[in-house]
Amino acid sequence: MTRSWAALPSWAKIAAVYALARLVTVALVLLAAQLAPAQSQLGSLNPLGDFTLAWDAQWYWLVAVEGYPDELPVDENGHVIQNAWAFLPVYAYAAKAVGAVFGGNWAVGAFVVSFVAGYLACLGLCAIIRIRQGRAQAMWAVAFFAFGPLAALFHVGYAESLFLAELFAALLCVLKRRWWWLYLLVPLMAFTRPGLQAFALMLAMYGIWRWFTRGRDPLPARDVVHIVVIGLFAAAAGFAWPAIAGVVTGDPGAYLDTELAWRRGWVGTEEFAPVEGWFAAADVWFAVWGLPAGMAPVAVVALVAALTALVLFLPAVRRVGPELRMWAASYLIYLLLVFFPQSSIFRLMVPLAPAMAGAAVLPGSGRRARLVRAGVMVVCLAGQWAWIWFMWARGSDYWQVP
Repeated sequence: MTRSWAALPSWAKIAAVYALARLVTVALVLLAAQLAPAQSQLGSLNPLGDFTLAWDAQWYWLVAVEGYPDELPVDENGHVIQNAWAFLPVYAYAAKAVGAVFGGNWAVGAFVVSFVAGYLACLGLCAIIRIRQGRAQAMWAVAFFAFGPLAALFHVGYAESLFLAELFAALLCVLKRRWWWLYLLVPLMAFTRPGLQAFALMLAMYGIWRWFTRGRDPLPARDVVHIVVIGLFAAAAGFAWPAIAGVVTGDPGAYLDTELAWRRGWVGTEEFAPVEGWFAAADVWFAVWGLPAGMAPVAVVALVAALTALVLFLPAVRRVGPELRMWAASYLIYLLLVFFPQSSIFRLMVPLAPAMAGAAVLPGSGRRARLVRAGVMVVCLAGQWAWIWFMWARGSDYWQVP
């Protein structure tokens, strides 16, 4: 059995691990549905279908069916309300195209796109981790990712799976310096999910690092040109969707106002300033938890300091290599600048998977490494159950949106 497994090509091993992981997720969803109250997101006779179409999946379905509004909808006070402009088009229309093969069933198309994209993301993650940490460690990283706390994303009508497949392919291109593919991947990412500015920042960091290490790692002129051009292209593409929303609606602030409509439900305002969202959210959550309000800013600063220390100094994270650490740092900076932390924060952390999964894999095959990997797998499965249970089986209010 061991020899037969070892003889399999990587794509087949990953397919087997991924298929087993998806069966586990289906079992967890069905168990959660059996225990869920009637008013939850899994409260009907078709829990797997409910799971695919719950929460924000409804917005992607609406985009596929109705497109985007020419005029921003507003409430009686003239405030922009939640609308489709917050959701980018690539995933919605990809699911629609695939769903056309299944009688126009968008939900089936969404599941297929997410499921297949999840497998492609696993292939990309394996290739990324293998470069620095070896084949065995790469397979463990894939297992942690496929069974991970947020692995249910591979079953739902969210854009994350597709974005991860594109992102991991883009990171692999950077690692292997296959620049031309990025001219295709960058616009795909730009219209799949917000966050491309983080990739542009990573390329800026990467270019600076390559410049200072050019003595031991030559930096040819063609690499300089590609890094600069792709970085600028990514930065511009990251702002393309807000520009399109402004042109179509005639309101230059259409996209920002739409995004801030979600924030109003938490803090009652629609103001935006970089980083401010974290302090506003800390005030909200400290009040909910009954903690001293004065400690909220301290907690934000402590969290930022802790994450910085993890990315820069933790030996396990350093093993994944400078490129993935630069991506992790860039993405965390992006979240710090623009995000308002609430229930979806766990989902927003998934693009950090290459650094997190790579750090979770200990080198070697000794007893300590085996125990650590077993412990990580237990945490992954427990986290996956908790996310499904609290966000879907118990989920019925806006503060539980995954």
